[in-house]
Amino acid sequence: MADYKANLQDMNFLLDDVFHVANDWEQMPALSEMVDVDTAKAILEEAAKLTETLIAPNARAADEEGIHFEQGVVTTPKGYKEQFAELAAGGWVGVTANPEFGGMGLPKVLSAQYEEMMCAADISFSLYSGLTAGAIMTLDLHGSDTLKKHYLPKLTSGQWTGTMCLTEPHAGTDLGIIRTKAVPSEDGSFAITGTKIFITGGEHDLAENIVHLVLAKLPDAPAGTKGISLFLVPKFLSDEQGNITDRNSAVAGSTEHKMGIHASATCVMNFDGAKGWLVGEPHRGLAAMFTMMNYERLGVGIQGLGAAARSYCTALDYALDRKQGRGAKATQDQSAEADPLLVHGDIRRMLLTMKAFIEGGRAFSTYVGQQLDRAKYAVSEQQRADAEALVQLLTPVAKAFLTDTGLEATIHGQQILGGHGYVREWGQEQWVRDCRIAQIYEGTNGIQALDLLGRKVAGSRGELLKPLLAEIRGFLDGDAGEWQAQYEELAIVTDELERITQEVLGQVSSDENIINSVAVDYLNLVGYVSFAWLWLKMARTAESSSYSASFIQSKQKTAQFYFARILPRVYGILPAIEAGSKELFAFSNDEF
Repeated sequence: MADYKANLQDMNFLLDDVFHVANDWEQMPALSEMVDVDTAKAILEEAAKLTETLIAPNARAADEEGIHFEQGVVTTPKGYKEQFAELAAGGWVGVTANPEFGGMGLPKVLSAQYEEMMCAADISFSLYSGLTAGAIMTLDLHGSDTLKKHYLPKLTSGQWTGTMCLTEPHAGTDLGIIRTKAVPSEDGSFAITGTKIFITGGEHDLAENIVHLVLAKLPDAPAGTKGISLFLVPKFLSDEQGNITDRNSAVAGSTEHKMGIHASATCVMNFDGAKGWLVGEPHRGLAAMFTMMNYERLGVGIQGLGAAARSYCTALDYALDRKQGRGAKATQDQSAEADPLLVHGDIRRMLLTMKAFIEGGRAFSTYVGQQLDRAKYAVSEQQRADAEALVQLLTPVAKAFLTDTGLEATIHGQQILGGHGYVREWGQEQWVRDCRIAQIYEGTNGIQALDLLGRKVAGSRGELLKPLLAEIRGFLDGDAGEWQAQYEELAIVTDELERITQEVLGQVSSDENIINSVAVDYLNLVGYVSFAWLWLKMARTAESSSYSASFIQSKQKTAQFYFARILPRVYGILPAIEAGSKELFAFSNDEF
């Protein structure tokens, strides 16, 4: 397994040259005193050191050992407790948390780069702090002052960790049918009873307390999702000073035996009259959860990106070093008995596909992160509204497309190593396994596609798509330089995206199955077109940058590769969307 090396140069290129994020920060009072270009670079350099030297070297051993479960107690793999203690001591658990409670208060566009490094180093380990960050955000936005003052400082410091408890054995995406109950107590708390499954970090030994955010229903709750409330349920109760007192009746009943992320404790959590407190308003729990869901969905997309980046490190190192077969005469080293794998066209195809997806995905996640920051911090109400529209449209794409392309990239990385990619000691099979879950949790990619096409595009009658189309066309209005052919191709696929959108929307009233039938293809179309725009944007930006000639040429050649070898996939997607629902729903149940 090659050593992990964070691509700081590419991250800085995106932040400084492509998206000019410092200009945004200067215009946002909430951020201007927290971060500038020099601070951002220093933070990324420290994050690189942390992930490269502390976390990544232990990832394979931790995966091999996995977690240990006995009588409700989870022990994490060797090294994890020390790693987490150092992570917490450095303030990394609270990277984006409110400074009022001890957080760094950094913008999402910057933390997205740190999250990629964490996921590339070890996805399993990253989940313990990642879920805590989600709990921090939810509590900060919706918790009472009392709950925030009591819990947020310890969550932000990493002294305590957090989870999100949504799924039940009978209720996955359909949260409206959850059965967990919350009964009011005389002291203002609630007794929480029910079972939750697939709870990441539900039990572990990394922190002294675990704070669960649990969806449950009050006795007077209306049916469906409108009856869901959100509750804070700690593993241990604590006094007013935050000192641990009694064990709460929130216990791990078992842990899941999974395909991947073996070092992440995925728990079945049993709440048996556990003491909890209401977060936000009664019956508004799902809305509270969804305020941070855009951040979580981008974070899961970044898991796919991180797995791909780690796989690429090993695949490239192997392709440069491994001697196997002969290339064409022009590529042969006549003094050696065999040539490096890199001389072979198919190896290059796979490596360049990985590179195009990784660097394109990094640009996409950075762009979405920038929109999240604008939606939250921009002074102009119109700018916040414009950014929020792009966030609503693109977060399901970020979650699904980055994990789909991430899995494709990790499989390419495994394939490049041949038999060594299939055996465990080289690590490539781990990244395939670890990446696979990202397509499933936080809403499966099919659900993300339905959200994009059904709720966002069709639900807005196409209005939410317009800001993206306008952004791409605004870019195309600029000088094409030597990229005229690619500008024309991007204009064509952008027009095709708009055309097919209107065609699908025109069928909604006559075909009730149309959205469900074409949603995944539609999301992929948006993803490929968005990547084409970003690759062209990067290629043009690189021309006038101060980076080395090799960096600039690599960007431009990868952009050319994307347009020549990957973007043509849209011409297979378009007919599939045009086919509609007929063939899918022509089968009766007994014909499958």
